[in-house]
Amino acid sequence: MNTKHTIRRAIVITALLSASPLVFSQTAVKLTLGHGAAPGNPRHEASVKFADIVKTKSNGRIDVQVAPSAQLGDDAAMVTALRTGALDISANSQGAIANAVPEYAAFGMPFMFNTSADAFKLLDGPLGKELSEKSAAKGMIVLGYWDNGIRHMTNSKRPITKIEDMKGLKMRTPPDTVLVDIMQSLGAEAQQIKFAELYVALQQGVVDGQENPLANIHASKLYEVQKHLALTSHMFQMTPFVMSKRTWDRLSNDDRKIVQDAAAEATSLQRQLSQKADDELLADLKTKGVQVTKVDTTAFAKATSSVYDKWLATPIKPYLQKVIAAAR
Repeated sequence: MNTKHTIRRAIVITALLSASPLVFSQTAVKLTLGHGAAPGNPRHEASVKFADIVKTKSNGRIDVQVAPSAQLGDDAAMVTALRTGALDISANSQGAIANAVPEYAAFGMPFMFNTSADAFKLLDGPLGKELSEKSAAKGMIVLGYWDNGIRHMTNSKRPITKIEDMKGLKMRTPPDTVLVDIMQSLGAEAQQIKFAELYVALQQGVVDGQENPLANIHASKLYEVQKHLALTSHMFQMTPFVMSKRTWDRLSNDDRKIVQDAAAEATSLQRQLSQKADDELLADLKTKGVQVTKVDTTAFAKATSSVYDKWLATPIKPYLQKVIAAAR
């Protein structure tokens, strides 16, 4: 009788352990991380670093496959995939995620931040936490706010030094409504084109120019088809590093800790690489024959003031007001 009782007890304990988070955490976990940047871009390098750290910290149990260069679709498509659980992680874009969480647009107001560091002072505090909570409500867990740099303009037509130089230029923008508003307020024609298709669009003259941080311009070799670079510093953009809430909810507490720790290290690296890129790439672009000009920032900022008026009349007004107050 005692023997039978002992056997039954052992079976029950084994069954309980098999269903416990402890044993679940020992099973292999495969995750996919998608982004739209080219290899060599800080976004890709930090994604690879994240995957490496996760693998090391989990003793090889958690395997993160990185898919760069929009292999899994553009940023908008990846946001949809994140929210449905079809994609696990993405180093995405401010504009694409703003379509789901409009408050992200607050950080893209024209000429709000002189440097990325100024923006991260806000994003690493209560305003970033509030944005993270709004993201979770829309099915995305923020693992970190990465740097997509201060944005500048290039074109194939003429140097840009004053607002009049913008008139009539056909300028590509990503799916970011704020950027469209900025271009239109400066007198340019905005046309949305996927980043993966941008080089060919510039080469074939579908659009005259585009705007991006220097790291993106350099990594994707846009300098080969764009010889005029204007240091407009018209907008800061973050790269939200996000995980599908559906994936997050499936992870054990131990695995969540591994992911969070790895994300913190990758975030620090990505910001460092992005800043280093801005410091070094300008000189290299000049050696490649790119003509660099500066603009009258005061005049450009004044011309884009209508963008603030438009967005302060939208439902994100309360959050935007807090961001403006903190930035100033």
